[in-house]
Formats: sequence, C-alpha cells, structure tokens
Amino acid sequence: MTAEHIEPTSPVTVRPVAFVTGPTSGLGEGFARHLAARGYDLVLVARNELKLRALADDLRSSFGADSEILAVDLATQQGRDAAAERLHRGVEFLVNNAGFGTSGEFWTAEPELLQSQLDVNVTAVMQLTRAALPSMVAAAKGTVVNVASVAGILSGRGSTYSASKAYVISFSEGLSGGLAGTGVQVQALCPGFIKTEFHARAGIEMSTIPRFMWLNVEQVVRDSMRDLGKGKVISVPGVQYKILTAVGTKIPKSFVRRLTNIVGRGRGRT
Repeated sequence: MTAEHIEPTSPVTVRPVAFVTGPTSGLGEGFARHLAARGYDLVLVARNELKLRALADDLRSSFGADSEILAVDLATQQGRDAAAERLHRGVEFLVNNAGFGTSGEFWTAEPELLQSQLDVNVTAVMQLTRAALPSMVAAAKGTVVNVASVAGILSGRGSTYSASKAYVISFSEGLSGGLAGTGVQVQALCPGFIKTEFHARAGIEMSTIPRFMWLNVEQVVRDSMRDLGKGKVISVPGVQYKILTAVGTKIPKSFVRRLTNIVGRGRGRT
C-alpha cells in the first residue's frame, strides 16, 4: 500500500467583529477605521446605505476588513430590533456611538423629535448593550464603549441632551460593577467638543466656543482605547476636559450653570 502524502492545511484566521453605530462620519467613523486597522471586521449601522457601502469599501481596501451593513433607523423599534438580532449572534466589540442633539428650546421642540432623541441616545444604548452582553459574558471576552459626553457630567446648554448622556454614564458605571470578573469591559466615553458634523447637523451655533476647547476625532478614539487598556470606566479625553470635570464636580452647580451660560450661551439648545 502506498502512503498518500497530504499537505497540511493552513489554519483559518478568524477576525474578531466590532459593531459600530453611527459610523458614516465623525467619531463613529474614527472608531470604525481604528478597529479595522486593529484587525477587526465590522458591522456598520446607520440610516444612509450609500454612505455605509462607501465606508465598507474603503475599510476593505485600506485595512482588508470585511463589513456587514445594517441600514436601519435606531429611532424606531424595528431598527433597534434588527440591530439587536445581529448582536445576539455575537460580536467582540460594541461602540454605541449613534446620537444627536437638537437646537431650539425644549418647550418649543416637536415632541416627536424629542422622543426620537431619547430613543437613539438612551433606548438604543440600553437595548443594544443588552443584546450584546450574553455572548460576550459566555465567551469571557468583550468590550462595550458607550459614547456619552462631558455634558452628562456637567450639564451645559442642553436639557434633554445632557440628561440622555447622564443616563449613559450612570448606566455604564452601574453595569461595570455587575460585569466585574466576567472578562467583559464597559466604558462611558465622555468627550467635549469634537470637530465633526454633529453641531452643524443639529443647527447649533458654536462660534462662541474657544479654540482650545475643541478636540479631534483621532485624539478621542486614542484616549478611549488607552483608557480601556487601563480599565477606566469613565474616559474623559483631553487635559482641558479632565481639569474642567474635576473642578466642575467640586464647585456649586449654580456656579457651573452660570459659567456654561457665559461660555456657551444658555439658550437655543435642547
């Protein structure tokens, strides 16, 4: 009998999967690019399918990353259910980045718009995190980054926006205690003003904000990832915002409100 020589097969490399909401611009795109460069495949979630496909093509050509596309609206239960269904199948990294602010005053804003803001900024974060965690805990490995804001620590000009981000911070802090020892990490990322399309889309006037208060996307993503490595639950990028939040939590809230009214104007934002 002649022995048959069989060439050994090369092991198949399985890339981890990261799930990013709101990745078509700004901070979400920054996270998508950073994670693709780190060797992740992506699940990209936003409303604009054309922009999602353009980003997916770019991530493949630049980093060799494959991307799944979910063109859904997280302000709707149908959209959140579709996103949650994919998360139930397992991912290693979740970035809850989608969110928005609005201009105008709370008492004049359309109730439907306020409800949409609450559903994207709060409900989607809660539901998608709940969908992602069981498989992460079972695998004893996973990361959830919930994008909040300095406004959630020091309430600024907005009412509903600041409140929604305060929820995200408190939610993430409470969750971190329950996840201790599971191998799963959660972070509330609390940036200040970032040079993105966020404020322009919301119609919010930002010309009074001093230049030194602006951060860039790459800096925020880098600081978030570094703080994950240090096990920090609350990440505040930028020295200026670390100082601001440290001081702001130790002085009377009435003074903080007066200061934000002077620096950023207290009206015209919900």
